[in-house]
Amino acid sequence: MLSVDEAVNQIAGNLAPVANIDTVALADADGRVLVRDLVAPMALPPFTNSAVDGYAVRLADVEVAVGAPFKVADRVTAGRAAKDPVPLGQAVRIFTGAPMPEGADTVFMQEDVQVVDGRVRFPAGLRRGANVRPAGEDIGEGSVVLPKGRRLRPQDVAVCAALGLTEVKVRRPVRVAVFSTGDEIVSPGSPRRDAQLFDSNRFMLAAMLRRLGCEVGDLGILADDPALIANALRQAAAGYDFILASGGVSTGEADHVKAGVETAGKLVFWRVAIKPGRPIAMGSVEGVPFMGLPGNPVASFVTFAYLARAVVFALAGAATERFAASPARSAFAYRKKAGRREYVRADLRRGADGVLEAVRFPREGAGLLSSLIETDGLVELPERTTRVEPGETVSFLPYLLMF
Repeated sequence: MLSVDEAVNQIAGNLAPVANIDTVALADADGRVLVRDLVAPMALPPFTNSAVDGYAVRLADVEVAVGAPFKVADRVTAGRAAKDPVPLGQAVRIFTGAPMPEGADTVFMQEDVQVVDGRVRFPAGLRRGANVRPAGEDIGEGSVVLPKGRRLRPQDVAVCAALGLTEVKVRRPVRVAVFSTGDEIVSPGSPRRDAQLFDSNRFMLAAMLRRLGCEVGDLGILADDPALIANALRQAAAGYDFILASGGVSTGEADHVKAGVETAGKLVFWRVAIKPGRPIAMGSVEGVPFMGLPGNPVASFVTFAYLARAVVFALAGAATERFAASPARSAFAYRKKAGRREYVRADLRRGADGVLEAVRFPREGAGLLSSLIETDGLVELPERTTRVEPGETVSFLPYLLMF
């Protein structure tokens, strides 16, 4: 079996991004992937300005005449510039964001000065350049602000707007076909026999894909028939960048997805050392990547987060985003096999001493949707770990950071 990291590396190293490029308005850029480095067309801030409301001076004038009253020569508000350089031995009333008058190099905060009869006295001890934001302090003109492959976030969109951009060039959305397999499931709203379940995976996977910026095509539920599955795969390959299925990827007599892929295309790997979720089929159909996830919803959720997500990022031309785990104190004991990465559903709570603790969901099954809605995230247990004891530090991965 492949390790999780080996599987992700195979995916990232063998898939090319979709070729089409879109030019989108800034208002529509959130979540899209940059095609090329974004170079700053101007500096931020574009001019040297005051960081506070106060008084702009030449600090040398203050140091020469400590305690002497200064005449206020001008008043500069945000959005307008001073008419003249600051006169020697005088000050300029200035407000946050207003351009620094020529000659001024320091700003005294208004609460630190004394104003008597319209003149200002300044305290000693301020350093030169205090409370001043130099031009280009934030971003230098010509610098790479956002690298290609960045999946744009709200703060990235803000930077683009601050630089005066109205549109950006991005990769077109990845188109994903999603289907479930199995005679034992039916779609919500359809008649359900006593031995059947409503399909939840298709809706869960489609929602996760949309959160990653994908366009999703719902192919419904395919019966347990390898010829039917193979035909559906060929049709999907004609119109989509990625085909994602759940169910039917194990080795049981009624598990026909693996055979369908081998009929319509080729299989690259089908077992990964991960729990929940070991049976995972990765292959291609007429050059289009295919991934088959387990039918149990928790296993489908976990394997999507760690493997199908990697496919989407590779096809989108996005830089690989590793989950940022947070340390937490284990509030549970657990044993596992070496050589397999496991993900334990857990809730976060604050212990009596204020330290965040991971509390394991009390039941184990990979079919328990309640374990996903009643917990905050996953505790990641590496391949080399064989046991966890209460009080040990573990890596916690919040669901909120996965999509």
